[in-house]
Amino acid sequence: MEAEFKSLEDKLSQLVNLCQQLRAENHQLRQEVASALSANRKLEDKIGGAATRLEALLQQLPKEAT
Repeated sequence: MEAEFKSLEDKLSQLVNLCQQLRAENHQLRQEVASALSANRKLEDKIGGAATRLEALLQQLPKEAT
C-alpha cells in the first residue's frame, strides 16, 4: 500500500511539473504571438506607405500619347 501511495505521489508530482512547464511555455508563446502581430502591423503600415508613394510617383509620370 505504501508503494502505491509513493507511486501515485510521484505521478502527481510529474503532472504538476508538466503543468507548470506548459503554463510557462504557453505564456512565452502568447508573448511571441503578440510580438509577431505587432511586427506584422508595422510591416502592413510600411507596405501601405510604399503603395501610397508609388501611386504618387505614377501620377507624376507623363501620359503616353495614343
